[in-house]
Amino acid sequence: MTQTTDSHDKILIVDFGSQVTQLIARRVREEGVYCEVVPFNKAAEAFRDMKPKGVILSGGPESVTLETSPRAPQDLFSADVPVFGICYGQQTMAAQLGGEVEGGHHAEFGRAEVEILRDSPLFKGVWHKGEKHPVWMSHGDRVTKLPDGFEAIAVSPNAPFAIVADETRHFYGVQFHPEVVHTPQGEILIRNFVRDIAGCRGDWTMKAFREEATARIRDQVGRGRVICGLSGGVDSAVAAVLIHEAIGEQLTCVFVDHGLLRAAEAEQVVTLFRDHYNIPLVHVQAQDLFIGALEGVSDPEVKRKTIGKLFIDVFEEEAKKIGGADFLAQGTLYPDVIESVSFTGGPSVTIKSHHNVGGLPERMNMKLVEPLRELFKDEVRALGRELGLPDAFVGRHPFPGPGLAIRVPGEITREKLDILRKADAIYLEEIRNAGLYDEIWQAFAVLLPVKTVGVMGDGRTYDHVCALRAVTSVDGMTADFYPYDMKFLGQVATRIINEVKGINRVTYDITSKPPGTIEWE
Repeated sequence: MTQTTDSHDKILIVDFGSQVTQLIARRVREEGVYCEVVPFNKAAEAFRDMKPKGVILSGGPESVTLETSPRAPQDLFSADVPVFGICYGQQTMAAQLGGEVEGGHHAEFGRAEVEILRDSPLFKGVWHKGEKHPVWMSHGDRVTKLPDGFEAIAVSPNAPFAIVADETRHFYGVQFHPEVVHTPQGEILIRNFVRDIAGCRGDWTMKAFREEATARIRDQVGRGRVICGLSGGVDSAVAAVLIHEAIGEQLTCVFVDHGLLRAAEAEQVVTLFRDHYNIPLVHVQAQDLFIGALEGVSDPEVKRKTIGKLFIDVFEEEAKKIGGADFLAQGTLYPDVIESVSFTGGPSVTIKSHHNVGGLPERMNMKLVEPLRELFKDEVRALGRELGLPDAFVGRHPFPGPGLAIRVPGEITREKLDILRKADAIYLEEIRNAGLYDEIWQAFAVLLPVKTVGVMGDGRTYDHVCALRAVTSVDGMTADFYPYDMKFLGQVATRIINEVKGINRVTYDITSKPPGTIEWE
């Protein structure tokens, strides 16, 4: 936990490995309440350090019936702090407090209906006794005996203890997932727990964060020099403007033009930072270095690591040129931090491998400044607007550090990059012309590693296939494809095929991003 949160009420979210734990955090943050997600095996220490006003126990894939399955720190239940258990969280709370959980009962996955048995503070303003409401279930085990002090306050056809409560101790448990959109009004249950039952103030705002973060940066940096790597994306731009507000000329931004950017992106970044903000900026022309290093490389993770290493090398060289730097600034976000400490160990090996989450090479002798590591993506956008960044820049679609390198599956060549850049520009132009850009979380073109035979006019062609992707999301943790109408897709495809030499076929990707996957790129 960092200094910027010391004055705020806090919620601790204990993570048992659910694919949607981050959505719980988003729902809490939406109420203006600061929270942190911590793996169950680090929760005891976090609870002592944070001193939260409430605790939420997440869902998870394990079975409470197994002796080796994860548990919450027992001290949580004797600390006179409200606790809200969700799915697995409900089950482990029941088991740890003297109840019983059994497997082998009829499982529930998907939509179900709960019947409210009595009113409760958890239902304030939304659900009432005798009503039935749809929820999203995902469980195989279920609670079969409640601990002393608990009672069932809602049931479902296959969960006699669908919602339970110990109103005296302010302990609540639900067998379903209120954090997902498939549980209508589920976010209100979280709001009632966080704001009313736990008594948290809703004072976690970007205005407050801005003031506290600038003070923290000044305290961390002192009179040292900071070098900030700009990628062309929103995260690094917001981090740079925030740091500049805190320490002014002690910051030097380095924009590495690695030849993997979108059309006209380099010019936009240079204009924004040099002309609009007058921030010291070094524009490094490193196209040959990066593209040369990627020659013959087809594995996407090798691409990422190659690019990440070269970024560090360039930053180190530029730091020497400006007389040395004490700190390296990065646009690390909270989802990166969560994934990097995941107790499952899976996502952390691939998440933002181009960002060096968790450390730098010892030879650099620089410390990290990561002023956004407490924020989700939509909070970064809100902070950018608070800092006065133009809406056109703050609202731009996410663009990963490896850039077009991972939108050209297979081997990269300058020709492929030029083809993709032109197709991508046409695609985004058509989206803007149709007034759809702000409805879409992320849209981009991909140059597939296949060629097809086509007929254009009176001749045959043998050219590349271009795939288009567009997804809707709030925070990038879950997403669904954007439902374009066929007329729009036909218009885009026609323009790309007619105007971009090297492409003779266009396809649209309609896959969705389920909870728990890493990235779209």
